[in-house]
Amino acid sequence: MNQSPERPSVAFNLDLIGKYDVSGPRYTSYPTAPCFVEPFAADEMIAEVARVQEETPHRPVSLYVHIPFCDTVCFYCACNKLVTKDRTQAAVYLELLFREIALVGRWISGERPVKQLHLGGGTPTFLSLEEMASLFQQLRRHFTLFSDDTGEYGIEIDPREVPPGAIDRLRGMGFNRISFGVQDTDSRVQRAVNRIQPMELNRRVVAEARSAGFHSINLDLIYGLPLQTSASFGASLTEVLDELDPDRLAIFNYAHLPHYFMPQRRIHPEQLPSAAEKLAIMEMTIQTLLQRGYVYIGMDHFAKPDNELALAQKGGMLHRNFQGYTTHADCDLLGLGVSSISQVGEVFAQNHKTWETYRDAVNQGHSPIFRGLRRSRDDQIRNAVINRLICRFALDFADIETRFGVVFADYFREELQALQPLVADGLLSWTDGGLEVMPVGKLMIRNICMVFDWHLTHGSIQKSFSKTL
Repeated sequence: MNQSPERPSVAFNLDLIGKYDVSGPRYTSYPTAPCFVEPFAADEMIAEVARVQEETPHRPVSLYVHIPFCDTVCFYCACNKLVTKDRTQAAVYLELLFREIALVGRWISGERPVKQLHLGGGTPTFLSLEEMASLFQQLRRHFTLFSDDTGEYGIEIDPREVPPGAIDRLRGMGFNRISFGVQDTDSRVQRAVNRIQPMELNRRVVAEARSAGFHSINLDLIYGLPLQTSASFGASLTEVLDELDPDRLAIFNYAHLPHYFMPQRRIHPEQLPSAAEKLAIMEMTIQTLLQRGYVYIGMDHFAKPDNELALAQKGGMLHRNFQGYTTHADCDLLGLGVSSISQVGEVFAQNHKTWETYRDAVNQGHSPIFRGLRRSRDDQIRNAVINRLICRFALDFADIETRFGVVFADYFREELQALQPLVADGLLSWTDGGLEVMPVGKLMIRNICMVFDWHLTHGSIQKSFSKTL
């Protein structure tokens, strides 16, 4: 696959990147998670589920299941996880998870199909195959899963955790999308972050996934890790593209925040690439992927032109939620397991973040929801604007006006004024009818969205976000 995209989808301007390299949200939701209030009653979520089901009885569901365990710690990791070599912990957790599944399953009508399912972590494959099969059985028992392979059912895989033959069995359970964490193929970098993963292993698991008939294969890479250079990461990226040929790539920018994430304290800061070197890595990565024919989806994500994400973007159907970019804007998201976040209608709700508080709530027969938010009308309007921009790189004012009964220029008078410097810098094209993000502005899409974030500009969010670039 070496054809070029129809037109350059993103452009790199070092001066503008330096100017707009500030901290900001990733907008997997609006309002963002730091706005959630605590405590938040599970009854709010139950009532919203009932309201949505009454209005749209067949509205599909997306399930996210969090498996928090990891066998070893990767020093760069900022995920909610529990590092242990005691595999018996999985059975204890599953007993709690099954009880939550049964509880939430009672809220959801059997007429609502599960269109999307994703297992994340942690390391979902910390579970044994038998435990995984038992989990899938419980999900099928309490929710209406498809049996004809039409649902998008995905799982995150640590290649170090799957013996030969395991991927084929996962496919047989019903999974049809798969994501492998690769991060970097350079052995020096792997040692520096405590994740030893030979390329031979990556080749095997990807080959097994293709042989098993998975519909889409995603690979995760990370740049900005210790000892990386533009040349070394370029070699890793070329190796991944030549030998693994993924359908999608998520290439994350490592954010070094050791005061928030203890494992990162084991990274030697003097080994991290400089800011200039990180930018060189990013530029090289974007150029390489565009030359290889991948489509820039947004922020960290790239996909082949025939992949469902690229097709959804082209058709104006791309959506963004707590699972990242998705093709299913029509789904309510139900999060299951410790720290998981749900979004149903206009309500967000998050489960307890620690094993102990999650366990105590479930053992008492309660929902583990502990914080959340009901969106106001203003939140709904701003969410629509931000979602359009971050997924379509364009905004039609008439769409917002028709949907919400507002005059865009009046409602967003302050924001349109604040956008003028971004327009002057060439990040945006602004007409009477709407906004279009220019190729040079697509890397700064988070900065553009931040202009419309009332809670960020007027509220009191106490949170350190990652850099936008």
